[in-house]
Amino acid sequence: MIYEVSGDILLSDARAIAHGVAPNDNFASGLALNLREHWPALYKDFRNYCHIYHPKSGELWTWVNAEGQRIINLMTQEAAYDKGAKPGKASIEYVNSTLKALRQVVLDEKIESLALPRLATGVGGLDWDEVRPWVYKHLEDLNIPIYIYTLYQKGVKAEEKAE
Repeated sequence: MIYEVSGDILLSDARAIAHGVAPNDNFASGLALNLREHWPALYKDFRNYCHIYHPKSGELWTWVNAEGQRIINLMTQEAAYDKGAKPGKASIEYVNSTLKALRQVVLDEKIESLALPRLATGVGGLDWDEVRPWVYKHLEDLNIPIYIYTLYQKGVKAEEKAE
């Protein structure tokens, strides 16, 4: 079941938080920056992963924090592999590909709950009205609570309903 909520996704009780980035992203703004500041090891491990494996847009990479919560990095944007390059824009093709992969990770790893922002609409530059139907298409029938943080409110814990 999908719930659209307002609040600070970093305060989510969901077992996994998914967010959009670019391959080799520098996590310099938006939710990625907040995640980098909250879990510095996430950023360090992501950069190391990108350096070794050179992931492509449309893929994902999962990181697990000390409490067992997963951070799923959905590569919804064009890569930023040139030195000092900023992440490119997101595309519906990349969003669609990452959402399919996210769905499979949720099923394979038996993730019990998921939180995500309005995917690919910040730095990614897409319109939520265009992205939202794809989120519902790929995730709506999963038998877990999914919280979409449609409005960011720093320091505010969203009302996440338990199933």
